[in-house]
Amino acid sequence: MRIGLLLASVAGVSLMAQAALAQQGAPQSVGPIDQSKGTFEDKFRQFEGEDWPTPTDYRNASGAPGHRYWQQQVDYDIDVSLDEARRTLTGREAVTYTNNSPDALGYLWLLLDQQNYRRASLAERTRTYNNSETVSVNEIRRIRRMQDWEGGFNDLRITGPDGQALPFTIVDSMMRIELPRPLATGQSFAFTIDFTLPLPETNVVGGRSGYECFTKAHEDGNCLFLAAQWFPRLAVYSDYEGWHNAQFLGSGEFTLEFGDYDVSITAPADHVVAATGELTNPDILSAEQRARLERARTADEPVYIVTPQEAAAAEARPARGTRTWNFSADNVRDFGWASSRKFIWDAMGVEQESAENPVVMAMSFYPKEARPLWDTYSTRSIAHTLDVYNQFAFTDPYPTAQSVNGPVGGMEYPMITFNGPRPVRADDGSLTYTERAKNGLIGVVIHEVGHTYFPMIVNSDERQWTWMDEGLNSFLEFQAEKLWDANFPAGGEPRDIVEYMVSQDQVPVMTHSDSLLQFGNNAYNKPATALVILRETVLGRELFDRAFREYAQRWAFKRPTPYDFFRTMEESSGVDLDWFWRGWFYSTDHVDIALEGVTAARLESADPEVRARAARERFEAEPTPLTVARNEGIETVVERDPATRDFYNETDRFTVTAQQRRDAESAARRADEERRAAQGFDDNIYRFTFRNVGGLVMPVILKLTWSDGSEETIRIPAEIWRRNSRQVIWQHVSSKTLASAEIDPLWETADANRGNNFYPQRIDERSLRLSPAPPPGENRMRDSDVEVSPDSTATRVRRRD
Repeated sequence: MRIGLLLASVAGVSLMAQAALAQQGAPQSVGPIDQSKGTFEDKFRQFEGEDWPTPTDYRNASGAPGHRYWQQQVDYDIDVSLDEARRTLTGREAVTYTNNSPDALGYLWLLLDQQNYRRASLAERTRTYNNSETVSVNEIRRIRRMQDWEGGFNDLRITGPDGQALPFTIVDSMMRIELPRPLATGQSFAFTIDFTLPLPETNVVGGRSGYECFTKAHEDGNCLFLAAQWFPRLAVYSDYEGWHNAQFLGSGEFTLEFGDYDVSITAPADHVVAATGELTNPDILSAEQRARLERARTADEPVYIVTPQEAAAAEARPARGTRTWNFSADNVRDFGWASSRKFIWDAMGVEQESAENPVVMAMSFYPKEARPLWDTYSTRSIAHTLDVYNQFAFTDPYPTAQSVNGPVGGMEYPMITFNGPRPVRADDGSLTYTERAKNGLIGVVIHEVGHTYFPMIVNSDERQWTWMDEGLNSFLEFQAEKLWDANFPAGGEPRDIVEYMVSQDQVPVMTHSDSLLQFGNNAYNKPATALVILRETVLGRELFDRAFREYAQRWAFKRPTPYDFFRTMEESSGVDLDWFWRGWFYSTDHVDIALEGVTAARLESADPEVRARAARERFEAEPTPLTVARNEGIETVVERDPATRDFYNETDRFTVTAQQRRDAESAARRADEERRAAQGFDDNIYRFTFRNVGGLVMPVILKLTWSDGSEETIRIPAEIWRRNSRQVIWQHVSSKTLASAEIDPLWETADANRGNNFYPQRIDERSLRLSPAPPPGENRMRDSDVEVSPDSTATRVRRRD
């Protein structure tokens, strides 16, 4: 017998209609696909050999460093002095550059990031503003300061190993040094740079370093000094780009080489100095402070090294003279430091499962204005960060991890970070803090200390691909915050990225840093959320965590590209993810998968009498046609005139004829095998129509609720969209009766429109805010025009006067 389907549409869409819809846009061709015709779009097209660079001996197709991988080595020996009164640094750096590349180098490029404080710098000349009718007080303060103050390196003098001056050229924020002769593979070149650098007042002109002084109204006027990008640093020369000489415009951060540092910092005699590396002259501390530092190594909670009382005494009676702090740091890519007599210093040791580095000293430096927030949370947040990141990546190889309070909101350098949140002053003059400030401090410490791993060790190119350090680090920050407190307001939940995903102010994640429209969303939030989805929904934790650790460990102290990350995640997990990278990192599509229809079906009986009874029952359940209902009581011709009635009036379209019985018996004899296969099959066949409204293909997570109250969640892989990325029909068989269905019940895919995720469709419930009425007598639209700010999606009304 022939096995047919008895269709009962429960969502108003027949299977035939759905099939027709599903074919819309699909190419109708014979032979090879001609993608210049039709609208077929292959969301699963492979990147290899097309968009990604060809593997080389330096970085191979698996995403690992190749057998000929190389990178340069740059070592620094620096002496720097802080002139507190003039807010100026004076320094001399001895640099040894080792050429490990296969190329001979005729010149060296260095970064002069502080040049962006020059009035004629590329950064200053290309500053843009929104079309606002107001200007902030802070902007006026900055304008006035930049009229009488100018930053950047001064008194530059460069000498070679023979003491002779080396010619150099400054090109905006970079400097080229001409070498006496080409530097061959394996050779080193030593030279010295002398410089002075005026430090900016960070709260006035902005930036990642500088100084902050406290007002006389209720403070003593002592200052904090943060030194970052404070010395000329060698630019990168790499296998995939040669010299990295993109200018510093303020957003894209720093691509640097690893090396060993020996740095001596001369500061006022009563200052406490925090810096990258380890203090190599601990005798600069008092005997009691050294004892506290040793006790802190094994303490269960932070121990004061410099107590609040000692810091207060230093503020009250500034000392004369100077003293020099010496720090050593091996295999780091940068060096930062901070100095102030206001610093309170606490520390505790963090144990690690590492024979080479069993204890990392977590340390915090902060003024009294940061209490009671910092002494409770800063060092503990450092310790927690190390515990979580060690699990996801590798054990921290460095001896210290530091958090310093200052005017910078949050910035990272090897082993030292600058973080801004502080308590607020109450009406009675006391210091207290809000929950927002508490969470802000914990979050920024986790984020900035997390940068120790990405990019301070996994040394990605921040200026080209900001997401490689900010996005990966924000993903790990999210994990750490949720392990600090399950209710922590962490960024990374898929539902939180939806508003940005549907906005027009987007560019692909793989866009150059300085061209991003929404820096925070594009470089931090979107890639972090994508990795949360990749871990929780696409790969699962076991596959993701193994692959992510392999990437981190492969590229520790090396320079990966995005393609090395993408390839490693695929190679290690064993899952083809080209579709995922294409959607989340190369496009501005968003996730919006609609459940457009559900059809229920059962196998049709081979017995014509059974089929006829079922058809009659369905017909009788249908509403009476409107015209027939309204004609009730009006006698028809057939009812009035017996001569018009015949055999067909004694039966109806559901009466089984003798011919239908003979056809059924004949079909049954021909399909005995089919009949036996279908015998006893009485399950419901459900067919679901999914439409990809947003364009970004994703797995379909489908929750089914049955009439008996039970639930079932089915995870349909993203490959369901491989033949038609717009609309598909998927089938599920069950003996139960479906009551309702829902796509993405846990909000785990960043689906932008939950209104189309349900069967039956739900009413969209929301609250409306009451907007204030216009002033009496004002017609706000009659004499106004509507304009859209170029830097905002908000529409505002401006009167024409």
